[in-house]
Amino acid sequence: MNKVLTGAVLFGLALAVPAMAAPGECSFTGYESFDCDVAADGGGVTFTLPDGDLFVFAQTEDGEGLGYRIAADVKPGQRPEELGAFSPVEGEPGCWLGSKDELKFCAAIAQ
Repeated sequence: MNKVLTGAVLFGLALAVPAMAAPGECSFTGYESFDCDVAADGGGVTFTLPDGDLFVFAQTEDGEGLGYRIAADVKPGQRPEELGAFSPVEGEPGCWLGSKDELKFCAAIAQ
């Protein structure tokens, strides 16, 4: 059984202390579902994609956030790729859709 990370949960984590990393299941446009370690902190989530890149989602308010992709071989001073704004996918708890390129990600923590 998985615990999905909804907007309300992510927003509530903004009040939490240090990031917690927990095993979970993730998906991201272009990849099938995959096992991942989900770190949740400050109203956002972070997980590593199968290609080694890091996906970061920073919730800016309830029901909205910004996505970033950081290359696995990032160099000092290199900026992350900005993926634009994301909003929750109706009927799919824990899933968010980007308005820029229609990228979708889902994150659930294993219980």
